[in-house]
Amino acid sequence: MRVLIVGAGIGGLTTALSLHEAGIEALVVDGVRRLRPLGVGINLLPHAVRELTELGLGGDLADIGVPTAEMVHFDRFGGRIWADPRGRALGYDWPQYSVHRGELQMVLLDAVLSRLGKDAVRTGTVFEGFEQDGAEVRARLLDRASGTAGTVRADVLVGADGLHSAVRAQLHPGEPAPLWNGIRMWRGVTESEPFLTGRTLAVAGSNAASKIVVYPISMRAERRGRALLNWVAEVRLPGDRLETDADWNRTGRLEDVLPYFAGWKFDWLDVPSLIAASPEILEYPMVDREPLDRWTSGRVTLLGDAAHPMYPIGSNGGSQAVLDARVLAYELARAADAAEGLLGYERERRETANAVVLACRDMPAERILRMVSERAPDGFDAIEDVLTAEELATLTGAYRRTSFIDAETLNNRPSYTVVR
Repeated sequence: MRVLIVGAGIGGLTTALSLHEAGIEALVVDGVRRLRPLGVGINLLPHAVRELTELGLGGDLADIGVPTAEMVHFDRFGGRIWADPRGRALGYDWPQYSVHRGELQMVLLDAVLSRLGKDAVRTGTVFEGFEQDGAEVRARLLDRASGTAGTVRADVLVGADGLHSAVRAQLHPGEPAPLWNGIRMWRGVTESEPFLTGRTLAVAGSNAASKIVVYPISMRAERRGRALLNWVAEVRLPGDRLETDADWNRTGRLEDVLPYFAGWKFDWLDVPSLIAASPEILEYPMVDREPLDRWTSGRVTLLGDAAHPMYPIGSNGGSQAVLDARVLAYELARAADAAEGLLGYERERRETANAVVLACRDMPAERILRMVSERAPDGFDAIEDVLTAEELATLTGAYRRTSFIDAETLNNRPSYTVVR
């Protein structure tokens, strides 16, 4: 079986590694001329860390990622609202890692080139469309350097080409643009002194108005006694209009974001200084798409953000792509033919991933944070004076819905590894 993967992001590269492990030939193509460690921080939840560990990357993750110890919510004044442990502290056999997305992508790329060969990833190769029949898929590809077009034949085509997926566009022509919820996000990475436990994922404020999320993403920085802090500033702008496409690499401006966080100086973090010290700021809207009722058509399917883009609520984007990749390889390796394997993959993953998309869109945790800002607009001395125990428990339940399956279930689930 030969599988062509469009997109060399986290989902596409994990797919290539998983297919190779299962004895299936894979080729990855990507339109960029050179893959570089771009982006900012992401979180890998325990279920994704398990899959990457079973691919032999556990040591690499431990080398670059920070095992997140806790998630803590604060109000806009830095008052502590709620805290919950993360990773192994929740009973999982695997940690949760906070990591630089670009560094993770390079770890995956190095593994693909080492295991599958240097020709397994073709950059500067633009996917332009496909035709298929019952026997194969024929993908039209354009070489950017030479300007020549050609056709690659494969048994399976996987669209792992992100939010603006060209594969998805052909499978679902006429689909509208990504859906924006009115929240603009600015992101950056700043080296600083560690804060709180040194491994805390902190959330302050509410995106009913303004919210900041901060967490360390580099074990290498931690070993130097420093912290490489990923920050995400979310601001809801009533009446604002989205005039450009959602571009994850669009440059943002300090003067656009900093005024929303003036005075946000806590005893554990100086937010304006953190933002101002970032060497680069990225800006993009919080968008997703309506869940699809079909990912697969014949020998073509979707994976990761191409299949189920979601709001960054609960640290799910990259983690769900890793799960897609592992299940896809598992089902293809077990099936009698490619089409059957793709349908098995979709049965296993589509409804689950779509449910996460809708849970993230619902934003139940944000309702509680907004409640705090409305009941205590000038801050509070004790959160028990603001929220009932039942309301506080809602925060825990919200993240269970979007991010955490039962630890015992994950710990005891059979592996997706296929032994050749």
